[in-house]
Amino acid sequence: MEDKSYMDHAYKQAHAAGLRGEVPVGAVLVDASSGAIISAAGNRVEETGDPTGHAEMILIQEGARKFGRPRLTACDLYVTLEPCPMCAAAISFARIRRLYFGAYDPKSGGVDHGPRVFQQSTCHHKPEVVGGLDETRCSELLQSFFRELR
Repeated sequence: MEDKSYMDHAYKQAHAAGLRGEVPVGAVLVDASSGAIISAAGNRVEETGDPTGHAEMILIQEGARKFGRPRLTACDLYVTLEPCPMCAAAISFARIRRLYFGAYDPKSGGVDHGPRVFQQSTCHHKPEVVGGLDETRCSELLQSFFRELR
């Protein structure tokens, strides 16, 4: 599969999350060696009443369970929105190989904005980062969701 195809899967998860009343963020975790999708999720903060119910956190937890270890060094993560600081830290702790994200998040992002978690001297692992993958479509989904809330 190509990067765009993985982002398509993440987008579908984001769209489904939006239909559930969640902020429409979706993600997929991919085994970098085989190309297999290990896990896919959308935000579930409202559904679970858990502020850590971000798509990235769900994927990391599922990936760790499936592999039976906390480090996911042979995995890539595709997410429709720049990860927040909490998710960026979890991505670092999980030793994710590569991070792809769609829309940039100047207000709450933690990778290219805000605390820039991977650039801190205390960050033990910095994944390779590719931002702006399918940015327009991912941004439009979020903007549409928040426009309808108003």
